[in-house]
Amino acid sequence: MTRAVGTVERSRIWSHPALGLYAVVDATGSVRLGRPGQDWACLVPLVEVTATGHGRTWSGERFIDTAIGDRLAYRDHETVRDGDRERTTIRLADSATGLVAEVTLEAGSAAAYLRAHVRLVNEGTAPLRLESVTTLTLGGIADGDGGLDGLTLHWADNDWLAECRWRQSAFRDQVVPLSRSAHGHEGRGCFERYSQGSWSTGRHLPVAALTAPDGRAWLWQIESSAGWRFETGEREGAAYVALFGPDDAHHQWHHSLAPGEEFRTVPAVLVRTETGGLDAAFGELTDYRRAIRRAHPDHRTLPVIYNDYMNTLMGDPTTERLLPLIEAAGTAGAEVFVIDAGWYDDDAQGWWDAVGAWDAAPNRFPGGIQEVLDAIRGHGMTPGLWLEPEVVGVRSPLAHTLPPEAFFQRGGVRVTEHGRHHLDLRHPAARAHLDEVVDRLVGEWGVGYLKLDYNINIGPGTEAGPESAGAGLLGHHRAHLDWLNSLLDRHPHLVLENCGSGGLRMDYAQLAVTQLQSTSDQQDPLRYPPIAAAAATAAAPEQAAIWAYPQPDQTLDEIAFTLTGPLLGRIHLSGFLNLMTDEQFALVRSAISVYKDIRPEIAATHPFWPLGLPSWEDPWIAHGLRGQNSTFLTLWRRDGSGGPTRTLALPHLRGTRLHPTVLHPTATEATAATAEWDPATGNLTVSLPRPDSAVLLRLSPA
Repeated sequence: MTRAVGTVERSRIWSHPALGLYAVVDATGSVRLGRPGQDWACLVPLVEVTATGHGRTWSGERFIDTAIGDRLAYRDHETVRDGDRERTTIRLADSATGLVAEVTLEAGSAAAYLRAHVRLVNEGTAPLRLESVTTLTLGGIADGDGGLDGLTLHWADNDWLAECRWRQSAFRDQVVPLSRSAHGHEGRGCFERYSQGSWSTGRHLPVAALTAPDGRAWLWQIESSAGWRFETGEREGAAYVALFGPDDAHHQWHHSLAPGEEFRTVPAVLVRTETGGLDAAFGELTDYRRAIRRAHPDHRTLPVIYNDYMNTLMGDPTTERLLPLIEAAGTAGAEVFVIDAGWYDDDAQGWWDAVGAWDAAPNRFPGGIQEVLDAIRGHGMTPGLWLEPEVVGVRSPLAHTLPPEAFFQRGGVRVTEHGRHHLDLRHPAARAHLDEVVDRLVGEWGVGYLKLDYNINIGPGTEAGPESAGAGLLGHHRAHLDWLNSLLDRHPHLVLENCGSGGLRMDYAQLAVTQLQSTSDQQDPLRYPPIAAAAATAAAPEQAAIWAYPQPDQTLDEIAFTLTGPLLGRIHLSGFLNLMTDEQFALVRSAISVYKDIRPEIAATHPFWPLGLPSWEDPWIAHGLRGQNSTFLTLWRRDGSGGPTRTLALPHLRGTRLHPTVLHPTATEATAATAEWDPATGNLTVSLPRPDSAVLLRLSPA
């Protein structure tokens, strides 16, 4: 451990050469992150805080330039090393309020990422009402040669059935030049994206980037299911980025910090790469995601999952309908069989607003649900069930037997949304109820997989006593993560899938604990490719569950198309496999066999996009994984425009003698795809003769 105390004139107190970043303190005690030789004015204070009575020094839409952030002064710092990783805590203090900020910066010695969180402690004599706190700030981006005119801003819109829709814009189209010298002030605006309510990714992903023409990239991720926001803008001729959890203006979050009390922000990470652009940055982010998540055997074994819902039973399972699907799924090569929504439904009025007890419906399973679970095990698969643990239907008996304080409330009124109430997992009765449910399903019934869904946006949160709604949502979110961890502590081989109406809660607060992420509820196979191709921007490939729903009324091309999507991620197989012809079923088995052959390599690969991140209507879409020995590439052709051939530049393989192999579908099965490699140019030319077809290729040394 090293420690330094006191204030020195413009000196480094922390450095990370792999990132090219330093924490520097000036003569006033202000601490900022930047690079050597940068203009101090373009940097941003290490922590920015707004509090009631302590706003900003320059009013506008930005949440930097705060009065407290300007006053926070260096107190001391310490660094703890653990192998090739280090954690530095920098302490700052505000003499006016007594607020102390402890900024923790975590990174590996050779890693190109920096993780941060902030702990605030009130050492003053009066309460302080916090309204916003940064987790991480960085200024001085793209100053000097090239400047802001060459920067490109990247962000992702996210919606039900339309997840991971990446967009890009010239930075100057969003943050226009304002003749700073003529006005003597910075602008008042910024480019911002933020969440709304309890669907953390119901509007956008908490991931975005800035890239420069020379290949430099700055990529960030905020880890919160309870409110987040980022902003980027111009500061003294350079760009800055500020990352936040919930705040008062956007999430109805404020937090009263009494003397002696503390508050911790949500974590966030910044990736910085010198070359390779977005692909290189997402490679670093993928490594980071793998490093922070809870270890679990599922990340190595990647079992094939059959789920009865999508385009199949659609929430209406019975023993009679399930048994033939179970047999067919087992024969096809599935290793997990999930009974999705409806298994608890014995109500003529429908299950949506009656859920909560999670008991099997006798009328659906005349011989008991154990008959079906035993059949799943008998065909060599792990049984799984769908669960929506955080909600209780308004018609459920639990809505009346659990205490009122166990539910979300605002203004003293229990919150109702789409026929459901929302449990507050900080309350012991709510947690005890869910513990009993899971321990029964897993411990007594032998269920090994739980699909945890989340189908309502409950709004800003809950007010328990004097707390704000946003503070209540953050408190529940943290209790929810603690509950998920406790399940895995008690049942270490249980697999938890994170689902939020598909990908509407697709954040790494959740994915650091759960093993898989449902990427979408999209039922149209022609609409899924841009989601499947971009899923690795939101989750590590081995955590990104993508639907494949082949049907007996589809052509072989259509079956091959829907099966191709998940082969570089996680397979969520569905469809009436039991009604297929032998030729159709053989195509399904072939795809599963290919997946099992390549899956040992997936968890060590890095994603890349040779045609760029896809747009929603792109006719050609490409997504690849770079491994140590092989490069895998999926290519979709969705219509007849542009001809049957596409050339892709793979500069990382230029000069390498490679052999491209069609893994799926082969010429004997469906689309007769071909691929030719030119090592001199690093170009791969792929032919897909028919529209609405797809192919998976392996490029391996010749």
